[in-house]
Amino acid sequence: MNLTRIGLVATLCVALLAPAVGWADHHDDRDHAHEHYDVAHGHNHYYPERGVRVHALPPHAQVVVWGGGRYWFHDGVWYQPHGHAFVVIAPPFGVVVPVLPAFATLVVLGGVQYYYANEAYYRDAPDQGGYQVVAPPQGVGPPGSPPAYGAPPPASGPPGAPPPSDNLFIYPKNGQSADVQARDRYECHRWAADQTAFDPTRPAGNVPPDAAAAKRSDYMRAQQACLEARGYTVR
Repeated sequence: MNLTRIGLVATLCVALLAPAVGWADHHDDRDHAHEHYDVAHGHNHYYPERGVRVHALPPHAQVVVWGGGRYWFHDGVWYQPHGHAFVVIAPPFGVVVPVLPAFATLVVLGGVQYYYANEAYYRDAPDQGGYQVVAPPQGVGPPGSPPAYGAPPPASGPPGAPPPSDNLFIYPKNGQSADVQARDRYECHRWAADQTAFDPTRPAGNVPPDAAAAKRSDYMRAQQACLEARGYTVR
C-alpha cells in the first residue's frame, strides 16, 4: 500500500471516530454556569440551580399532574410554569413520577432503600405507578446540606435488635464515570433482587419477619459481589 492510500485510510478513520469522541466529551466540556454539582451519596452529577428560568423544556420532558398543579420532569430536574417560561424547582413531597433517570443513586439508610437524584429522595411506589418524592430520611439533613456519610443508620426492627448496616459505599477502581456508576448500582440491585427473591425497595410480602434479616443479608452479599465483579471496592 503506498503512502497516499495509507494517508487516505487514516483520514477516514479519524473522520469516523470524531463524532463518537465529540459526543463522549460533550458532557465534560459544557459550560456549567448556573449549575451545581450534587456530590451527596456519591451521586456526582450536574444539575441546573433551582430558581433558574428556561424558555423551553428539554425534549421528552414528562408532564406530571399533582395537587391541582402541572409539573415537568426530565433527568432528575423538576420544572414549573412561570409566565411564558419555566423555572427549576424543588419537587413537592408526595408527587409521583413514572420513571427515574438511570443514573439515580440507590441509597440504603436505616434498612430502607431510596433513590436519590438532585437533592431529592424517592421511594418505589408501584401502587401509584412510579416513584414518590419523600422527605429526607431520618439522620439526613435537608436538601443542600452535606451528605451524612459515616453517620449510623437509625435503629429499626424490634426493640433490642442491632441497627442494620446496609449502607453500601462504592469506590470505582477503573475510573468509571458517575453515569456508569449509577447504572451499575441499579443493574446490580436488580440482579441481587432476582437472585435472592428479596427487594428492599418493596414491601416484604410473603417473607416471614423472622426470615427478613437473612434475606436482606443474602441480598446485600449478592449486590456486593455484583459490584465487585464490575470493578468497584465496596464497603
